[in-house]
Amino acid sequence: MLAFWKRLFGRDEPKERPRLGVVLAWPEPLSPEELPAAPDSADIQDAFYRMLLGMPDSDVAEMRPQEQLLLKRFEELCGGERFDITTLPRLPEVLPQLLRLLKSEDSDGIKVAKLISRDPVLVGEVMRVSRSAHYRTARPISSLQHAVVLLGHDGLRRVVTMHVMKPILKGSAGTVGHTAGQQLWDHAERCAQACTYLAKGYNDPFEAYLAGVVSNAGVGAMVRVLDQEAPSTLDVFSREFLASFVRISNHLTLRAAKHWELPLPVVDALREQLELRVKPPVSELGNALAAADHVSMVQMLEDNHVIERGMTASRGRVDKLPDALVDRALQDLRRGFRQREAYAG
Repeated sequence: MLAFWKRLFGRDEPKERPRLGVVLAWPEPLSPEELPAAPDSADIQDAFYRMLLGMPDSDVAEMRPQEQLLLKRFEELCGGERFDITTLPRLPEVLPQLLRLLKSEDSDGIKVAKLISRDPVLVGEVMRVSRSAHYRTARPISSLQHAVVLLGHDGLRRVVTMHVMKPILKGSAGTVGHTAGQQLWDHAERCAQACTYLAKGYNDPFEAYLAGVVSNAGVGAMVRVLDQEAPSTLDVFSREFLASFVRISNHLTLRAAKHWELPLPVVDALREQLELRVKPPVSELGNALAAADHVSMVQMLEDNHVIERGMTASRGRVDKLPDALVDRALQDLRRGFRQREAYAG
């Protein structure tokens, strides 16, 4: 089992296999009165994971015998409590210490900078972000302590989380994983922003951000299993198989969150994500995360020309948030990430 997890989170050279996909036309933005009806939440999830895996749409609803065998293999490897949780990647030692320090009233720039200095890669990331256009200052950033003060506690917590999670989500290798890793990170960034937006008024905005970032941590692991276990003759997945794939992925995400000792409200929200097919979320953070996951998928499907641009996000969702609030969160994503891409270009 240890060897399996080493293969799961290791890096391999991608094999050659053509990426499939169905691309629809990207129309001009519509007026509010002309907005098309949003697809059902289940349809959005199905389309998102097909895009992630490089598969076209499918009219097949029920699992075929070959898929049933593959799902049984997935359950043996990743389901239940069978695998040794200690073989999952550990978060860097500095992370929990730093997050605790950033929540403490006794923290100051000197203490935080001293702790960050123990991780050279994190130092580089803090300095890079502090010198970005978003934090541009009249006086150049010349020291780690100066960067720490400029970013502030919330900015630092986000930088630290991104520094840790980005390699985990983008680390998927193999035929499918080579492409899926970047898309998983793109989704994580959007989900974190949307979850923070939707959880306004929540007692700890960073927990909302953290829940969004880690919400798909288990998918990368499952993508790698898929690359190694799926026969080349399997062809396009049925909707039922893909939904089961997501369920096992969410289970791995929850196990990882517990292993990483994430805050209890974050763990509870991820547990509610796992149970969405049988009951809606009840916690404030769970509802925000469910809606954030949905609007992040919608926005990514739009950006990749899979669905029409400018849809509402309100149809068929399982969360209990007001439709108008969720639609505003989607608009916030559209503005924020379109501006970022324009700036990067």
